[in-house]
Amino acid sequence: MAVSGTSRQKQTDEVMELTLVNTVFQIFSSNMMDIPVIKPLVDVLMTVPIVKYLVALILWKPFFAVILVPGLTGLMLSLLFIIWFERKLTARIQWRMGPLEISRSIGGILQPLADGMRYFFQEIIIHKEAHRPYFVQFPILAFIPVLLPVLFIPAGTVYAIRTPYALPVIVSLISMIPVVIMAIGWASNSRLAFIGTVREAFMYFGYEIPFIIAVLAMAVLYGTSDLYLIVEKQRVWGIALNPISALVFLITMAMATSRLPFEIAEADQEIAFGPFVEYSGILFGLTMTLAYEKMYILGLLFSVLFLGGGSGPPLPFLGDLTPVIWLYIKAVIIMCIMAFLRAVYPRYRIDQALRLGWTYLAGLAVVSVVIAGLISAGGLLP
Repeated sequence: MAVSGTSRQKQTDEVMELTLVNTVFQIFSSNMMDIPVIKPLVDVLMTVPIVKYLVALILWKPFFAVILVPGLTGLMLSLLFIIWFERKLTARIQWRMGPLEISRSIGGILQPLADGMRYFFQEIIIHKEAHRPYFVQFPILAFIPVLLPVLFIPAGTVYAIRTPYALPVIVSLISMIPVVIMAIGWASNSRLAFIGTVREAFMYFGYEIPFIIAVLAMAVLYGTSDLYLIVEKQRVWGIALNPISALVFLITMAMATSRLPFEIAEADQEIAFGPFVEYSGILFGLTMTLAYEKMYILGLLFSVLFLGGGSGPPLPFLGDLTPVIWLYIKAVIIMCIMAFLRAVYPRYRIDQALRLGWTYLAGLAVVSVVIAGLISAGGLLP
């Protein structure tokens, strides 16, 4: 009887486990990406017992949004491209050749990948005065407020989390990034890193208020903080309805990502690399890409608020992938515009940047809210 009871319990456990697996599979398969161009292949793979679970997971819309595009994979691809593009564009404008040491025949496009490999295998040097545990942990923790906003950014019907509070959640997460950067400078316990950290704090107070007001203006304009609804309501792009808010967003985006003329916290000629001056190896690689990662997130947010998100000419053969592609292209174009600033503008002084943020930008941001309120209250939204 004991053996029979054990066998019955084992059978019960197997049935429950199988039921759970089937339930999870049904959840995945009920919300899969519909991509006509690969549908025949997907149909074949879905008949294979083990492979079908993997295919259902990969094409599950929340997983696709976070891990592939516009999530982690899209972020990494944009980093490789924009670093190369910025160096190449700046070099051409300044009559130089730019990266050519690696993959000369294709314009040095593999140079960022080679640099990443070099950072990965370099020695990490931690000087004796640094606060060692925090010095190592903060560059890694900085990825949390950078990656989490992707959960709330919709690309058509492809998104991880939909909430009516998506916009304030994204803004609050983005606002955490300068705090982590200041913590990195504190952990370095270095005079030059401290100077860069103080400058970062000043810049944070200089651009954060105009940035938040400009974003608030778009929430007022569309009467919602749900990014999915904001995209749906953009029969006319937001940049045409409220260009002042878009201008303030772009300028504060340049300030937030340390683009010239606002590369004040780093200031290569003065303090080498600002709060990150003491870092080396892969930790330096992580801190160096932090501004580009923030630029990517802000580029996605700008595209959603002002450029219609994933809207664009229909591509029937791509199905649900169409808005993902258009959103990604728009975000990368915004990043390219930010990269262009590096080649054509000299750096401002810290007092000039603060005066710009607290006078002109703050005033324009308030005007953008007034414009949004008039359009919304007057029923002028197309």
